[in-house]
Amino acid sequence: MRAIHLGQSWPLGSSTTAKGVNFALAAPMATRVELLLFAHGEAPEPEQVVELHPRHRSGDIWHVEVEGVGIGCCYAYRVFGPLQPGRHGFNPSKLLLDPCARAIAGWNVYRRVDAIGAVPNTASCLKGVVTERDRFDFGAAPRPRHSWQRTVIYELHVGGFSRGAGSPISPERQGTYLGLIEAIPHLQQLGITTVELLPVMAFDPHDAPPGRLNYWGYSPISWMAPHHAYQQGDDPLQIRQQVRELVSACHRAGLEVLVDVVYNHTCEGNQAGPTLSWRGIDDRLYYHQNAKGDYLDVSGCGNSIAANRPLVRRLILESMRCWALELGVDGFRFDLGIALSRGEELAPLDHPPLFEEIEADPELADLKLVSEPWDCGGLYRLADFPARRVGAWNGRYRDDVRRFWKGDDKSCWTMGQRIAGSPDLFGGQPAVLGRSITFLTAHDGFTLADLVSYDRKHNLANGEDNRDGDNHNNSWNHGAEGPSSDPAVEALRNRQLRNLLTTLLISPGVPMLLMGDEVRRSQGGNNNAWCQDNPLGWMHWQPDEGDRALQLFVRRLIHLRHHLTDLLNPELPHGEAKSPRFDQSGHLLRQWHGLKLGQPDWANWSHTLAWSLNDRQRGPLLWCGMNAFHQELCFELPRCPEGWLQVIHTGQPAGADLPEQPTAISGGSAPLPSRSLLLLVAEPLMRGHQL
Repeated sequence: MRAIHLGQSWPLGSSTTAKGVNFALAAPMATRVELLLFAHGEAPEPEQVVELHPRHRSGDIWHVEVEGVGIGCCYAYRVFGPLQPGRHGFNPSKLLLDPCARAIAGWNVYRRVDAIGAVPNTASCLKGVVTERDRFDFGAAPRPRHSWQRTVIYELHVGGFSRGAGSPISPERQGTYLGLIEAIPHLQQLGITTVELLPVMAFDPHDAPPGRLNYWGYSPISWMAPHHAYQQGDDPLQIRQQVRELVSACHRAGLEVLVDVVYNHTCEGNQAGPTLSWRGIDDRLYYHQNAKGDYLDVSGCGNSIAANRPLVRRLILESMRCWALELGVDGFRFDLGIALSRGEELAPLDHPPLFEEIEADPELADLKLVSEPWDCGGLYRLADFPARRVGAWNGRYRDDVRRFWKGDDKSCWTMGQRIAGSPDLFGGQPAVLGRSITFLTAHDGFTLADLVSYDRKHNLANGEDNRDGDNHNNSWNHGAEGPSSDPAVEALRNRQLRNLLTTLLISPGVPMLLMGDEVRRSQGGNNNAWCQDNPLGWMHWQPDEGDRALQLFVRRLIHLRHHLTDLLNPELPHGEAKSPRFDQSGHLLRQWHGLKLGQPDWANWSHTLAWSLNDRQRGPLLWCGMNAFHQELCFELPRCPEGWLQVIHTGQPAGADLPEQPTAISGGSAPLPSRSLLLLVAEPLMRGHQL
């Protein structure tokens, strides 16, 4: 038997020592803890059981040092505590995964059992694996550190982006971290600066109805270990290095890496769910509960993490440091992040301690932080998100821009607010840099191609009789439900795609694109493809002529945004006035127009909008007209002393809608076809620049 020593309470998890490995577990309510050591990840029984006595306890932490073991050692815990008949919580029949394990073994024998009974899971449990805890080599692959103003985010699924018919990725690497490296050129050509990865922390793929698998990954089983299914090979000791290789490759290509993190709930579900880790260690600590012990749920997934409590915050911060400092990622997107601001009895907190600690941590100071500002309990805090360094997904932007181009009534004024930086939502001023993440589509909902091709969701493939997924999509099929061979329908859809994308990329804020929107990726009208690990949820790698035309349009559009980035800076005040007035030298004036100069039409029935950005000395620098009406209309143009260039005209054929070399335009007016957009830029701003 191996020699046993007291060990130490820090660091949490497993870490190598001069003699062996130190194990430390936070379990404040436990009365007894056993550490079980396994010969390998699929071993049905432990080869040694180490009992931790009270002397192995320091405060809330149980710890022990075991000689003769090292990196690669597989282990689990059995935790004992006060038992109450018929209640969930401590369950010594269950072996538990260390929440701080950096790698996991045992996936081939793992079985998810949604029950809290006393049936042992020894032969089917997941085990933690002792790994190195080296820091990422930022000297060899430094963070790109793009400013918020330059940032363009691209949300993708690691398992799906490199897969699909016609994928250029090596077959053995498709669906893996290493496969994503081979897809980096596609992202570079687009001009995006930042990739946002759907959950890559280990999740339970079996947390799904019978016959389905959890594909998206919003069902965490660990906040430290990378998800095993995206690994090439099956050695749990290699997975962290493969993540580092991906991040390093992105950094060398100038791309930042954000990861979507699910700290608001776990895969253990409600009180009837499986006991896998947190629940068996101390469910009263980790989960919000009422006085009866029933789980409180604002995640929609059965439980809610009590991020207001010190030990829970410590675990989340440890997870963030693991991914940011050991694996090198550049930031995080918090799923249902506002749920992390709730205190006891789910009361919303204006100064949530978790976000205060994140913002006060110097090792996390250079990260980009993004969050959903809503949860499933009805809490929605966009402009007043209670963390000054966290940007929030602007769902109002998505909805209002969709409504305007769809042709809804009462949409013109709100559209103006969105393309001006949402001052109506942010206290009368445009959202400051990094506070508003603007988007039209995300993993949750229609793709952009489906947004203009379907009036309603088509989710029967999910096996829930089309009950799942949002019913309120602000979508429009433009004359036919789904694929159409009607040239008029297709032409209108393609024009609308360009209208929507142009609006997004010329608006203040931080734009985010969804995987495949640049090549008209479709999910067949499925707006909730969380369980579709098949071509519905994969990247579209066989673009036709129309797909390639849109891809070229998006690439030029992003490069145009980078070129005009200073004009689109929300921190440069854009005054609102009927006639040009400037309060400070160098500030731009946003002037609203309609069909007539200086006469915007904010009526409920209006479907047109025009605006210009004017410099005090030089006059108009940019003018944009938007016609969401069903007929062609003629817009008056402001006089530009330096001369106008027509940069974008979505009413023109593909290729001419955003040409490589803009063309000069003269005259005092411009006809704008139905449902089209025209963008003019002063000639000196584009001189010598090709898109």
